[in-house]
Amino acid sequence: MREDYSGHLADLIAAVGGKENIIYITHCATRLRLSLQDNHKANLEEIGNLERVKGVFNVGDQLQIIYGAGRVNEVCQALKETLSLDEANLQSSQQRQKPLQRFVKSISDVFLEIMPSILAAALLMGLTSLLTTKGLFGDRSIVEMYPQISGLNRLIAIASSGIFALLPMVVAWSATRRYGGRPALGLAIGAIMVHPGLVDAFSAASGNAAAETISIFGLPVELVGFQGGIIIALMIGYTVAWLDQYFNRKLPDIIKFVLSPMLTILLSSLLLFTIIGPFGRLLGSGITGGLLWMAEYLGIFGYMIFGAVQQLIVITGLHHTFGAIEGQLLASTGRDFLNPLMSVALMGQGGAVVGYMLLHFNDKKVQTLCVSAFTSILFGISEPALFGVNLKYRFPLMAGCVAGAAGAAWVYLSKLTAVGYGTTALPGITIVDPANHGHVNYVVAHLLALTTGAILTYIAGKFATRAEC
Repeated sequence: MREDYSGHLADLIAAVGGKENIIYITHCATRLRLSLQDNHKANLEEIGNLERVKGVFNVGDQLQIIYGAGRVNEVCQALKETLSLDEANLQSSQQRQKPLQRFVKSISDVFLEIMPSILAAALLMGLTSLLTTKGLFGDRSIVEMYPQISGLNRLIAIASSGIFALLPMVVAWSATRRYGGRPALGLAIGAIMVHPGLVDAFSAASGNAAAETISIFGLPVELVGFQGGIIIALMIGYTVAWLDQYFNRKLPDIIKFVLSPMLTILLSSLLLFTIIGPFGRLLGSGITGGLLWMAEYLGIFGYMIFGAVQQLIVITGLHHTFGAIEGQLLASTGRDFLNPLMSVALMGQGGAVVGYMLLHFNDKKVQTLCVSAFTSILFGISEPALFGVNLKYRFPLMAGCVAGAAGAAWVYLSKLTAVGYGTTALPGITIVDPANHGHVNYVVAHLLALTTGAILTYIAGKFATRAEC
């Protein structure tokens, strides 16, 4: 049974300025996001002191309240039922947001919808990698030691690779749904992207297969699939949604049912192969190339910079765009070096929480807050630590950033990468690339970030206390 939030919601509504001050409600993985008529009416201190709330802050015109994974879904649903806000409120809220806020929010929504499938694929890929890697438990892999599980391992490999192989279809479906089109049309254009009659994109890029070239109004078009085209899938999903809405508005009702989906798919397909596909490939290659350039030419310094600032990006909410970048990187190279970097950056903030807890070892309230925040860190969620402790007291945040840089340095030196994305910290060990003693180095990098964050926070807190004295 769902927990009773009636009393909590009454206090929350009063603290944000009353029911009439709330325009729209939504949430991400850990945060309840409220659009208010007047942000000045919200009492942040009162909200932050409410039971179950782990942190509160404003980002642009949006009030964000940290509840943590799982609970935020229940609170959001209960609050929506209490206030009965409709689609008109959503449109009003979106119009109030700045273009960058709307863009980041939309990307976040697309990947939030499909994250369970990505996590499933990543964990299954990590599991089959664990079963087939030699050297973890002797000179033979687990499958070689126990041949009776080889069939199960084969099935796991098919399940994980199947999800990633059709990920553009899943992204196109989710993007079309998010931007207001009919999801079935997004699924249809996604199927076209990975059509078996098209030359596989990876085979064409490696020169192992030649693509058929056709002429469309005199324009030569190569029939190459879009395997791994995550950015292209986002763009075409938006296009399908826009065309679907356009034709539904313009066409007479008597022919709308037949012609609207046909024209939407036809024009989307033309744009996919002539404009969106080539541009998306260029954009995806540019992003991937830029990241690889950073890794190759900036070396350890590039890794350390990323490890230091990644959790600052989480504070802004812009980290939700990393999903598309990681997907593109994984599709292009087969490995994701950003995942362990983000994981050690997160663990650095966890270390800062531990250090702050040690500074206030006799304060039961601080102990409870820090234990809860650190537990979330262990499962890849940093918002309770960031907004409940580190950002609030500032010096733990900076210590955590330095600790993230230290962990990132080890990631670089050990050549640590991942074979999937979507999970970090303890669950993230399942998707570590086992090459170069990957699992051992994953543990070392995180312990380094954790201890560095704790020690630096403890020392900084001691100096701050002396300065106050």
